[in-house]
Amino acid sequence: MHRSELNIDPTRPKARFRPIKALRHMKTLIDNKEDTEQVFHIIEALSGESLRNNFYKFVETPEGEAALKSRVYLPPVLDDHDWISELPKNTVGAAYLEFMEGEGLTAQGLVDESLKLRSRRGEFNDDLSWYSDRTRDTHDLFHVLTGYGRDALGEASLLAFTHGQMPSRGVHFISFVGIREMKKHLPAEARVMDCYREGKRNGKAAKDIAAQDIISLLKEPIDDVRAKLNIAEPVAYKRALRIFEEAGMAANDIQVAAA
Repeated sequence: MHRSELNIDPTRPKARFRPIKALRHMKTLIDNKEDTEQVFHIIEALSGESLRNNFYKFVETPEGEAALKSRVYLPPVLDDHDWISELPKNTVGAAYLEFMEGEGLTAQGLVDESLKLRSRRGEFNDDLSWYSDRTRDTHDLFHVLTGYGRDALGEASLLAFTHGQMPSRGVHFISFVGIREMKKHLPAEARVMDCYREGKRNGKAAKDIAAQDIISLLKEPIDDVRAKLNIAEPVAYKRALRIFEEAGMAANDIQVAAA
């Protein structure tokens, strides 16, 4: 799709690079890793034109162009657990449902967090907003397909994977700083910085997950999808989890910084 065919609101302000603001929100996130609103603030403060640049790359692919033309809004589909529960056990949908219900999550919950920021900065009903929503709404599916958990190390490693897929200084900053802070308080043999490097490498090597036909993907066997999209196993992350377990540490209790 040619850029001239895209609907991007001409009144959108030029993205600003605000590192001091990002550091302030990063401190808040470190103090409370469940405060996911801070993630959106950090990404906005640091990412500059990365959203626009990633969107241009997205629509230049047949998959991305098809996704934009269909303009499927994913949260209602992903939160309709009735139809997903009828899928076979080995499918992406079954794994997604197990993950979301096990963690007590909904796709709408992430929407609500992002809207807190959007209501303050203004709303733009254009193709770029649709793409931004698409990257947000596939986040938990990224968890399922990559094997990264919702513990602090898993989230930071997944952000490294996401940066590999869709380069963003904001996403990269959260991932790198978060894992660097964890490194100070975790067993050295866990080699948690390897998780950052592995996530970034695996994300870059994999096909663009957000560009896929998500509804069709949910119906396919998860092992087949991982092979088709070249999503590698997170070996370093799983190794770190084993070391935490051997040391009597629960992964979900690990914080970005010492209490």
